[in-house]
Amino acid sequence: MAGHMGLEVTAGSRKEQFEHRLADNILFNVALNTPLTLSHCTLFTRQDRLLVQLQKLQFRKMAPQLVVQPSLDTIREVLAAAVKSPNPPNLVPVFSSIPAEFLTPSSIYLKVSAKSKSKLGFLFESAATTETIGRYSFVGTDPRKVIKTGPGHGEETDPLPGLEKELAKSRVATIPSIQLPPMTGGAVGYVGYDCVKYFEPKTRRDDMKDVLGVPESFFMLFDTLVALDHFAQVVKIITYVKVPDSMDQLEEAYEQAKTTLRRYVAILRDPHVPMPEQGPIKLGNEYKSNIGQDGYEGHVKKLKEHINVGDIIQAVPSQRFARPTSLHPFNVYRNLRNVNPSPYLFFVDCEDFQIVGASPELLVKEEQGRIITHPIAGTVKRGKTLQEDAALADELSSSLKDRAEHVMLVDLARNDVNRICDPLTTRVDKLMVVQKFSHVQHLVSEVSGVLRPGKTRFDAFRSIFPAGTVSGAPKVRAMELIAELEREKRGVYAGAVGYFGYGNVDGDKEIEGAMDTCIALRTMLLKDGIAYLQAGGGIVFDSDPYDEWMETINKLGANTHCITSAEEKHLAEQEDGEGGADGDLQ
Repeated sequence: MAGHMGLEVTAGSRKEQFEHRLADNILFNVALNTPLTLSHCTLFTRQDRLLVQLQKLQFRKMAPQLVVQPSLDTIREVLAAAVKSPNPPNLVPVFSSIPAEFLTPSSIYLKVSAKSKSKLGFLFESAATTETIGRYSFVGTDPRKVIKTGPGHGEETDPLPGLEKELAKSRVATIPSIQLPPMTGGAVGYVGYDCVKYFEPKTRRDDMKDVLGVPESFFMLFDTLVALDHFAQVVKIITYVKVPDSMDQLEEAYEQAKTTLRRYVAILRDPHVPMPEQGPIKLGNEYKSNIGQDGYEGHVKKLKEHINVGDIIQAVPSQRFARPTSLHPFNVYRNLRNVNPSPYLFFVDCEDFQIVGASPELLVKEEQGRIITHPIAGTVKRGKTLQEDAALADELSSSLKDRAEHVMLVDLARNDVNRICDPLTTRVDKLMVVQKFSHVQHLVSEVSGVLRPGKTRFDAFRSIFPAGTVSGAPKVRAMELIAELEREKRGVYAGAVGYFGYGNVDGDKEIEGAMDTCIALRTMLLKDGIAYLQAGGGIVFDSDPYDEWMETINKLGANTHCITSAEEKHLAEQEDGEGGADGDLQ
């Protein structure tokens, strides 16, 4: 009988299963008469290579013709409708769709990046996927431009005006009746914590040591993206028709976009997934703190002195750990997404260094003019049993210290939102909800508001950055004290990772592009064979120095476990002669 996607399988009882190797990486257990979906994926063993080759031939034979949406006629109509706009669109999105059964975010990234001209690229995904939350995973490689700021990397300046100016050059036509992801192209990257000195000049110190040596901000501009729609189980390859000066050249521009789509579709339809080249693994490397337990507890005591005299209410110091590792950065990411599934999972390859993260916390996003932020404060470890886990959650919810700290940060978030939103629209949508992660539980709230006329997403970002949960209250004074104590640039940590999409033109109406950013928490920076991990905690008047130090250790637990377990796994594969190719590519 014919199986799903045209693969031939032998008839038998309904419970009978056949194992089909695909992409040399994933074993699919396909029940008869059952559509093949990601839920059928399990880890595989090395076998059935002949079957893989047969599948590749079948895969290519059954590949349908390229279907591109919208049509050239539709594009002409859209451009004609926007001709009276003061700033008519100069880009029109076009896309092709293919089924997602054989594709995962990781396999998409590995396939596309292997065919790229440079290492530069990114993968964004979420552990929570519904029709409205975490619906899309995004992959981009070969950016058309890179914008860096900071000493030794570019202009030492506020990164937002330059980014806003660059994005304003691209205006994307809105296509009626066609649903596309919130981002079809734009800027992807990070704004490091140290950029706050441009937003709040009082926090600037010129004696901060730069241990990491990375740009203060780093953004890549993409005109072609791959979006995996988890809800519809479809992969959309999206690129742009560049609107020519003469409409006589529009068909040629359309064909150029089709060529790009055709190339990406061919890459994704190839069942082979090129795995990262993993070098020899060495176990036993140790994590080394930049200040140690005594140093961190000393920071806690010093900040409590400022709290007791009324200088601040709360502050969030941090410590950084460094550890050598020979793991391929993407192998670190693959393990992290399994060890610590989170709302914001990201891998950003900046060529000279990589950022790997599983952040629990939204910094700020814009949805049709509404600004949303998610304060997180209050942490307790996960329990070893369901009963212990529930008891710890109850303990967190009833903790006077954690509740007081959380309410204070919610109030700070409301103030930040009010600065750029209509105060009558500002609201607390969720308050102190316990959210569970792999190693810890947090108290989480949501604050939102509608942007005032004349305010933009960049104003919102500047108002909320950095989050009170990584700085303190009052925010500016807390950051001054943090800089005095830490004396080192934080880099990516406590900054923001995310995207700013291109703006849209709908008829004669201009619409600001999408923005979605998370706080760079549970984030690792990998550079020159060293993994850098950083964590902090909110200090209030009754904080215990030892407990606060332990909180940072608990927060780092997922990342430290991620590295050690990945090393053990890949070493075992190498000793078994597997070469590190095996893995879960979901």
